[in-house]
Amino acid sequence: MYFASDNWAGAHPDIARSLSAAADGYAKAYGASELDKKVERTFSEIFERDVAVFFVGTGTAANSLALASYNRPGGQVFCHAEAHVNVDECNAPEFFSAGSKLVPIDGARGKMPAEALAAALARFSPENVHGGQPVAVTITQATEAGTVYELDEIAAIADVAHRKKLPLHMDGARFANALVTLGATPAEMTWKRGVDILSFGGTKNGCWCAEALVLFDPGRAHEMHFLRKRSAQLFSKSRFIAAQFDAYFHDGLWLELAGHSNAMAAGLAAGIAQAKTARLAWPTGSNEVFAILRNATMQSLRDKGAVFYDWPAPLGIKETMAEDETMVRLVTSFATRPEDVERFLSLCV
Repeated sequence: MYFASDNWAGAHPDIARSLSAAADGYAKAYGASELDKKVERTFSEIFERDVAVFFVGTGTAANSLALASYNRPGGQVFCHAEAHVNVDECNAPEFFSAGSKLVPIDGARGKMPAEALAAALARFSPENVHGGQPVAVTITQATEAGTVYELDEIAAIADVAHRKKLPLHMDGARFANALVTLGATPAEMTWKRGVDILSFGGTKNGCWCAEALVLFDPGRAHEMHFLRKRSAQLFSKSRFIAAQFDAYFHDGLWLELAGHSNAMAAGLAAGIAQAKTARLAWPTGSNEVFAILRNATMQSLRDKGAVFYDWPAPLGIKETMAEDETMVRLVTSFATRPEDVERFLSLCV
């Protein structure tokens, strides 16, 4: 019963086979192979427009390079207080942007409200050099709380950002999970709602190590080439990242895997909602379930092989918890088995 993280899951067999096939023979290096070019064309097809694609090894690299590409002196990047860029990336976005600052904004269940963003931006005056200057806005889809921004919510945030002439970045580490939840197309969830640059994740959804930066304005690609090289993210044998994406997109595998992951989370959430010794912290919208367990139940689950993390309860939830309760995070993946969900729920009696 592995619910610690979708990063714990291995690679889907089709993706593993594609990696093996790419290992045979010779191919041009540094993104110049036919397979690299094929996958770049696939990205443009998926997003219904010409895009510039840059393969990188990690989501942290993708996020950091995306934000670094827009930095200016005194740069201020606005994000949710619980965003991965703010709490889980060891200051990499600030480091790679040579000194930008993340400005955290509170919001319930992992979402940054457009109104709160507007209020935060209003505090910055172009004439006040002491406070720095806003340079970008970033949101996470799906969020760190397992929730999903609706399309109109993305558009509202983009509108606030663009009125200040700021780009909107989307951290899409769980992009496919959010897409399946909304039933939208990649274009509808990104550039058609005002997203300017995307960190597109595949690692959490069945790939071995496959992340990409997608620029919806290919005219900005020149600088990104240098930023990626300088950050040591230009893989010489990048065809192995391309090979993963090639299998990932084939016949809609990526959406199938995300659909399974989401379905396992939905089943887990439905069972917890009916349990006597566990309850949902809030409804889930993707493949992360946040629950409040009785401490005795939590220990029993772990004794019987369940793997998951304790999670800090945010304000508004913490006050509702009893002394013998703990909040936990349960993450499903393409590899989660229905029988593991059933066994976990059977122990929450």
